Amino acid sequence: MKLSLLQMKTMATPEENIGKIKDMLKKAKTEGADMAVLPEMCCCPYENSAFVKYAMERNSAFLQEIAETAKELGLYIVAGSIPLASDGKIYNASFVYNNKGEYVCAHRKTHLFDINVPGGQYFMESDTFTAGRDVTTFDTPWGKFGLIICYDIRFPELSRLLALEGVQAIIVPAAFNMTTGPAHWEISFRMRALDNQVFMAGCAPARDMDSSYTAWGHSIVADPWGSVVEQLDEKEGILTVELDFEKVEKVREQLPLLKHRRTDLYDVVTKGL
Repeated sequence: MKLSLLQMKTMATPEENIGKIKDMLKKAKTEGADMAVLPEMCCCPYENSAFVKYAMERNSAFLQEIAETAKELGLYIVAGSIPLASDGKIYNASFVYNNKGEYVCAHRKTHLFDINVPGGQYFMESDTFTAGRDVTTFDTPWGKFGLIICYDIRFPELSRLLALEGVQAIIVPAAFNMTTGPAHWEISFRMRALDNQVFMAGCAPARDMDSSYTAWGHSIVADPWGSVVEQLDEKEGILTVELDFEKVEKVREQLPLLKHRRTDLYDVVTKGL
């Protein structure tokens, strides 16, 4: 199957962004995409004030337009992430729609990005967001996918849970910054892919030096051997790659990491902690 990652420069409002999103989705379809992925916070700037201002419910006009576009194009869409208003709280949440425009699932970011790097990035998602408790998978005609958001990738336990659920690829809408991106972006995707012998696909916003939060960009796909299939630079663009899920099984036969896990030992140690 073909997967397209839409590395877009995020505009100021959901209304401005939805127009760009629809144009890029149409282009991805012409490139043969079966599934398209949007970046983290595809509806508004990545800043706490915008999360509050543009928090939206599951039936919002923004998400409905994405669902309608999925139906119109016959395209699975992972709608990056949006600030989801639910039960009096706000979550960093990603929604999935199938090629009939039907809601499939949602993932609420489980690990909130609270960071203070001396001389680098300072950002506290927990000032606005509530953490989710999701281990999110969804079935497609091509195979089973997992879904996490950005900072979730840094916690190998979550990706391992998805692998044990049988996923063959993990989708990651993400917005690493100019401090963590150069240091950790590529290696994070390669290691989670290698650890779990799955495809890892990270969709980032394009870099905007005039924004309050400058994203690293470099949307990426890594394969089950831990190699980079393809990666964009920092500019706006679409990365379309073919995922051959037979490679997942071949790698797992050649190097049966998941079969060699010592759960007898792990369980004993974990119970003692």
